Amino acid sequence: MSIPQSGGGLIEDFSQLAAYMESGCKPKDQWRLGTEHEKFGWLEGSRAPLPYGGDRSVSALFQGLEQKFGWSPVRERDNIIGLTRGLANISLEPGGQFELSGAPVATVHETEAELRQHLDEVASIATPLGIRFMGIGAAPEWHHDQMPVMPKGRYRLMTDYMGRVGTHGTQMMYRTSTVQVNLDYASEADMVKKLRVALALQPVATALFASSPFFDGKPNGHRSWRGRIWRDLDASRTGMLPFAFDEGMGFQAYVDWVLDVPMYFVYRDGKYINALGQSFRDFLKGQLPALPGEKPTLSDWADHMTTVFPEARVKKYIEMRGADCGDFAHIVALPAFWVGLMYDQTALDAAWDLVKGFEAETREGLRIAASVSALAGEANGIKLIDLARAAVGLSHAGLAARGLGEERHLAPLMQSLATGKTQADRLLDLYNGTWGKSLEPIYAATSL
Repeated sequence: MSIPQSGGGLIEDFSQLAAYMESGCKPKDQWRLGTEHEKFGWLEGSRAPLPYGGDRSVSALFQGLEQKFGWSPVRERDNIIGLTRGLANISLEPGGQFELSGAPVATVHETEAELRQHLDEVASIATPLGIRFMGIGAAPEWHHDQMPVMPKGRYRLMTDYMGRVGTHGTQMMYRTSTVQVNLDYASEADMVKKLRVALALQPVATALFASSPFFDGKPNGHRSWRGRIWRDLDASRTGMLPFAFDEGMGFQAYVDWVLDVPMYFVYRDGKYINALGQSFRDFLKGQLPALPGEKPTLSDWADHMTTVFPEARVKKYIEMRGADCGDFAHIVALPAFWVGLMYDQTALDAAWDLVKGFEAETREGLRIAASVSALAGEANGIKLIDLARAAVGLSHAGLAARGLGEERHLAPLMQSLATGKTQADRLLDLYNGTWGKSLEPIYAATSL
């Protein structure tokens, strides 16, 4: 999840909210991609989750990365809660998931190189400490009461609130990991088309990247338990955004939706002020109970935009949010898949033709089917494996049109389409076969 945002000064006019999003518009030659992934740290010997403090801990990793590789610390009170270097940052999810938010780069090859460098740097600090990491969508064995709690005020507020508005919120916070890619848009119309394609095909990403078939020490009946969790978390701020397909969709329509999502907090002077359930519309009027008489800044708006969690999210760019984290090849395949679809106009237009006839019921049905059955799922006569074959084919063509050889990064997705088996299916096969229904081997099998 996000570190505090920098958006700008006092909001003096309502139009600034949509203008903030519009300021992200870029000509095609300036489009970039930024990949984010989360991973679980665990301790060799005990297989316990990585704690925040101690000799073998998040803090020890942060200190080592700072001293050896020139990362700069981000502090909340006396605690280091993240690192920055250039345009990249490392942050913490609530349960200690270690997240790299990569720098904006021009090609998928650069994302691959950045990921390899990051994992090599982390390993150089972690390995001597007996710390390892696994790329998987949900913690397979750890129970909620085993999870460490990171010292971030934002998460303390969210933990309490999540328990009151849905059934799976704290599971998402503490025991899931994702990979996502952030992509640019050229104009309002380009944003709308990309958002619609992203939402409609997000179930394909959930299916192709499914890697969370275990939870609480046993199979959970889903290929992507992480995808299942997001279906019952907080209906006011999650989901497939049916309004995005309405006539007149644009920056303002998205702003109107975000404004109606209840607030979590306001960040002031290094502290998170509780604004749970309060209204950003009241904040704009100077009537926020948490800060009476005070009006918001664009930084407050940027922060509030990070507290909505639809399957595809718009800020000054679009975030693709439907995939479980997985192995190295799948982490790189995720940006490759979406860049191929989104950054070639022919591929984007064809992708829209592929999904534009879907009703909201079909899109939601595919979302459910993807979490349960991955590529074997279907809804309203649409088979996810057929939709995935078409989408990956368009992505491959879009990458080939870029002329950079990036289509090789789709190889793990092509393998899944050829076999019908995702990472989740292969893990289940091992569990029911050579692992003898034990999850002990999964830690090494999913290590990054």
